[in-house]
Amino acid sequence: MTSNVDSATQITVSARLTGHTRWRRLALVMVPTLLASAALCAAMASGALAASFGVSANSFAVSGRSFEIGASTLDGRGFVQFGVLDHSAHASYPEALSGVESADLYNLCQSVVQHVPVLGPVTLRLTSGSSRVPAHADRLVADTHDLRGDALFHNVNIGQDAATVKGVPGVHGAPGGFGEQADTVRIDELQQQTRSVSAATFRLPGLHLSVKLGPHPCF
Repeated sequence: MTSNVDSATQITVSARLTGHTRWRRLALVMVPTLLASAALCAAMASGALAASFGVSANSFAVSGRSFEIGASTLDGRGFVQFGVLDHSAHASYPEALSGVESADLYNLCQSVVQHVPVLGPVTLRLTSGSSRVPAHADRLVADTHDLRGDALFHNVNIGQDAATVKGVPGVHGAPGGFGEQADTVRIDELQQQTRSVSAATFRLPGLHLSVKLGPHPCF
């Protein structure tokens, strides 16, 4: 396999070995959401995804506004990923749904830049946690179109039917869809562009919410 993933993204995978198969390059098909989105858009235009995409675990219409989530480290137990379509009032968006059963996020930052008439760009920014005390989420689900970082997955299955993934209870895709799951996931220097995030619980120690004039994104 060859990789078109940005050289800044380095992914290491620890996986089960089957027979004499070597999995050194297995990570090259994990989480390439930036490149995948372009292919998904092309496939959607040709109608090729009708049977592949399920319904997002987020049961609400999205605003369509992309926002940023950053963390120095995401450390999670129970990981699943598969394709979904997010819907807004005026458009649909192909995304890679990533679910984590239990996630610690160190130095969490979330930001969205909104254009306001007369004022121009205004940034809503949220920070929480530190390098010692993380933010914590249970049943974290994010619909992502761009994800970057240095990642490590343990006991990963790639190419599994999206309807059969079980890493996060209740989070799975449509039958026949492409899915993947892993026992654990760690992503250092996480930079994620998403339109939708949900969690069963979200604990935010040291929460700081600010609204500032001008663009002040997390990264």
